[in-house]
Amino acid sequence: MRLNKLKYWISGTLLFLPLLYLIGCEDEIKQPNVILIVTDDQGYGDIKAHGNKEVNTPEMDQLYSESLRLTNFHVSPTCAPTRSALMTGRDCNRVGVWHTVMGRSMLYEDEVTMADVFSENNYATAMFGKWHLGDNFPFAPHYRGFQEAFFHGGGGVGQTPDHWNNDYFDDVYLRNGKEEKADGYCTDVWFSEALSFIEKNKEKKKPFFCYIATNAPHGPLNVPAEYAKPYIDKGIPKSRSKFYGMITNIDENLGKLRTKLKEWEIEDNTILIFMSDNGTAYGASFKGAKLKNGYNANMRGTKGSAYEGGHRVPFYIHWKNGGLNVGKDMDFLSAHLDVLPTLMKLCKLKSSKEIEFDGMDITEVIKGDEKAKKKSKERVLIGDSQRVPYPEKWRNSYVMNERWRLINGKELYDLTKDPSQLKDVANQYPEKVKALREAYEANWASISPTFKNFPYIKLGTKEEPLSMLTAHDWHISEKQPIAWNQKLIRKGVGIDGEWRVDFTKPGKYQIALSRWPKEADLQLNAAAPKFISDAPDYILPEGKTFDFISAKLRIGNKIWKQTVDPNAKSVVFEVEVPKGETTMQATFITADNNPKGAYYVYVDNQNTLKSK
Repeated sequence: MRLNKLKYWISGTLLFLPLLYLIGCEDEIKQPNVILIVTDDQGYGDIKAHGNKEVNTPEMDQLYSESLRLTNFHVSPTCAPTRSALMTGRDCNRVGVWHTVMGRSMLYEDEVTMADVFSENNYATAMFGKWHLGDNFPFAPHYRGFQEAFFHGGGGVGQTPDHWNNDYFDDVYLRNGKEEKADGYCTDVWFSEALSFIEKNKEKKKPFFCYIATNAPHGPLNVPAEYAKPYIDKGIPKSRSKFYGMITNIDENLGKLRTKLKEWEIEDNTILIFMSDNGTAYGASFKGAKLKNGYNANMRGTKGSAYEGGHRVPFYIHWKNGGLNVGKDMDFLSAHLDVLPTLMKLCKLKSSKEIEFDGMDITEVIKGDEKAKKKSKERVLIGDSQRVPYPEKWRNSYVMNERWRLINGKELYDLTKDPSQLKDVANQYPEKVKALREAYEANWASISPTFKNFPYIKLGTKEEPLSMLTAHDWHISEKQPIAWNQKLIRKGVGIDGEWRVDFTKPGKYQIALSRWPKEADLQLNAAAPKFISDAPDYILPEGKTFDFISAKLRIGNKIWKQTVDPNAKSVVFEVEVPKGETTMQATFITADNNPKGAYYVYVDNQNTLKSK
């Protein structure tokens, strides 16, 4: 009798061992790894699996076949706004990022980021590549929840805040704010660094959040020649061949990443997301509303457009342990705003700070819950492309529900009948226009109070004792050209602007004004020599010379002036500054009495700067 009881007990225990194991490992199962890949300027149509017969993307196609695919997924029409909404789950205009330059690409300091949330929940966090939400304290990625960050300055390699003469090959980047030389092509570097981070944390058995944000295929279109050549040989225009070559290189790195995840036996419990930040930049062009050349998956518009092609992008999510490893399309309306709240649900994450999301957790919709599906069908999403000092109502805007698109508050399109948005039916459906306009007005009333806020660069901090400010972040009128990349710096583009800064402590500061960054090692009035890159066809012209005779520094209402030494590389002001938020402007004056803003300004409260 006792033997029979023992036999039944053993067999019963064996039957429930898997369940007991799952219960015992509940915490581990609740914490999958997360890899979020965001490419730059790659549109929905720039993937072979989406019908493009020219581009070669076998790894993306494979991921497509093994993932849940959100086929009606939207972002902002340009890069920094998309990244701010992705990182916070909140409207980009609400969080202060409605431009890519002009001090309006910096994410408000009090916003909680995706990295903050993962870090708070005992994840190792890292990002590699493009941040584009601020380069100074407190905006740079290593101040926003990423324990490890290896990134370039500004919105792209070769832009004004980036290391001088970076060209995608063997460049100098920033590791948690410190300069570091990296060998190899930029995209290869980002993925290689990501793999090192993943391997390190795999061995520690620590869950990780890894954000890989490639600057490719954003221009300039620098790519190893072997990636562009197959497309050029097919007769595809050179610019698009390079663009596709950059995508093929990303594709190759995606394959290497997935191979390693399998080899390390962590693929099954890793959520892998692949998406891009806006519509295509070089994959298609239009003449009016009609496609002129290239491929755009039957959508109107490209990067920056309020039409579908400007903001509908690929979104794949693969996670075997979560049952998301079989190719499946879901066409409900979704957006970058949804990624953070959804990941928090999937990974069982909590935030100690309350977050009022503009996005929604879509896990129940994915599972097929009828109530959630009904809610998603009633959803209205709103976006725009502002690119001005202050948002303007209806500017480059789109209001979307499951079926309809209202463009700029006037044009109405029925996507069930007209996916290419060629026939405006606003006059036929005035009630639809009215309803969507009302939704926009309500949203505007909700977000517009934050427009008066400013992101202030904090100076004199222990985190960043020496701060480099650049013309990229000048607050200026939208009518004035801004020197947002190094080619424009060489040409002497733009007049002047001001920074919003916060002197965190009173005292003496040394503030060095220069036309060139330190690493350029050039005199103020000198011309930068022509730069010929190893990248095919990438040449930066010789810079323009100026005849600066004086320099002026304004902080708030107080002004200091100095003459310019013709052999100097900078003009250093030593000034007493009170604590607090203010504006700062740094200007050179030419011999013919014309102002020219100092493109690069270094602020130090450690008294280490010296005039040269």
